[in-house]
Amino acid sequence: MYKIDTGVEIGGLKLKNPVIAASGTFGFGKEYAEFIDLNKIGGVSVKGLTLESRKGNPPPRIAETPAGILNSVGLQNPGVFVFIKEYIPFLRGFDTKIIANVAGNTVSDYLKMVEILSDADIDAIELNVSCPNVKKGCAAFGSSREGVAEITGSVRKLSEKPLIVKLTPNVSNIAEIAKAAEDAGADAVSLINTILGMAIDIHSKRPILANNFGGLSGPAVKPVALRMVYEVSQRVNIPVIGMGGITTGEDAVEFLLAGAHAVMVGTANFINPAACLDILDGIVNYMERYKLGRINEVVGKLVLN
Repeated sequence: MYKIDTGVEIGGLKLKNPVIAASGTFGFGKEYAEFIDLNKIGGVSVKGLTLESRKGNPPPRIAETPAGILNSVGLQNPGVFVFIKEYIPFLRGFDTKIIANVAGNTVSDYLKMVEILSDADIDAIELNVSCPNVKKGCAAFGSSREGVAEITGSVRKLSEKPLIVKLTPNVSNIAEIAKAAEDAGADAVSLINTILGMAIDIHSKRPILANNFGGLSGPAVKPVALRMVYEVSQRVNIPVIGMGGITTGEDAVEFLLAGAHAVMVGTANFINPAACLDILDGIVNYMERYKLGRINEVVGKLVLN
């Protein structure tokens, strides 16, 4: 068999392979540990964390679409202190990297979270500045260069851990916002978060989601995500983590070719609990087929027409 090194480095974060379970759909790993070997995943970006526990938005908060889902969960989570006490020890039982995804309503919220997590046993911080299903706070931070620069720069001063900034696609120029994150000290950017969408019950004449709007994810967003990953990879010099509709190994390779150094797998986990492992196998099969020894031999090799 052709010898392949699947290891990647993302802004100081060393992963044994480029497949990361995306925040939101993988919980804190416990839900999936019964079905797959977490040791085989490059990393886990945990459920979005806030300072205090959150119940999230009222139901209904999930709506299926022909090629994905709309979600308006609203950052339901147990809070950062429960995460540190209960979930970090669990995840440390596996050979995988722990990425804490943090969100807040104010700059102060983010700063407090990062201060707390800087002393915690995690491997990196993913700064969620783009949660479209929350009516205030992080949704606003991610929508402008100034907002991203402010929150990224403020957080950067408080932590030496690798800092990933998660970007929203609900903007006019995502590459410029990624550049603002880089200039403010981000070690990497991840994209895309969900696209703001809506579903309507024609009989009640009301939105299906109680929050009216939600974030669209799944295969439907993949073409948009690919285009944005390519644009961002051409604009910044820091690593890009691609996500959005990745279901197969072939999907993941497309993102790598477009310039992503690693990928995050989200909605596919709902369909197939072993999606991350199947996608990794698909990447390895591709590399074997074309006799590629390292992931970097795939990254950014897209040839435009």
